[in-house]
Amino acid sequence: MFVGALALVVLTLGSTGMAQSISGDYIETRSAEVWTGACVANGEVNLAGDQAILAWHVNKGEWKGVSLEGLNVVGVVKANATLGDQYNNPYPARSVIIVDERACPEQQKALLEFAQSMAGQLLNNVVRVDRAPIRMEMTGHDGHYSKTLVQAGTLAGIKTRALGGNDHLCGNEDVFYQPLVAMTHSMPAVAELDQYQGTDLGVSWTTHGKRSAFVGSFSR
Repeated sequence: MFVGALALVVLTLGSTGMAQSISGDYIETRSAEVWTGACVANGEVNLAGDQAILAWHVNKGEWKGVSLEGLNVVGVVKANATLGDQYNNPYPARSVIIVDERACPEQQKALLEFAQSMAGQLLNNVVRVDRAPIRMEMTGHDGHYSKTLVQAGTLAGIKTRALGGNDHLCGNEDVFYQPLVAMTHSMPAVAELDQYQGTDLGVSWTTHGKRSAFVGSFSR
């Protein structure tokens, strides 16, 4: 893990850089349900939904001339309000970014800038940067993901499964919130595990079984 000079670089990186063809997989969890009925969603506003984990795996491509193929980056967010609630401002949000330990220093900086460009204000206020082994797996085909997995060292973890008939609680469920970043394909999913075990955001969490995830792909 490191904080040092690279953390200073993060704070000065802009979010206006343009990628030169980059695509891959994306997984997101929130502390509020994203596929749900309005009654449940309204009951969580201002009580949940201010935490999120965002994870990218680059299948192919580069960022500003730096190849990121096969690498991963994870952002963990603590916002000031429920993310996606149009009546409350969640910013400034604080964040921790975890970069793939396999990346060389040039790739580490490119991963940081790529994640910030994709997430905008969510990752503008970075309080810590870590390097860790990141494992990210997608199980499925034709855009339907039956299971996904993210493990970022001992700091963050996600496990999702596809929605099923038993996940209908009120019968009026729909996508109540949209993904936090631009995706080329997305589907809501159940977060069987949504976990952050760091100390730098003033909160850690472990939750199970919420309909609070999006899985899919991105391309720029």
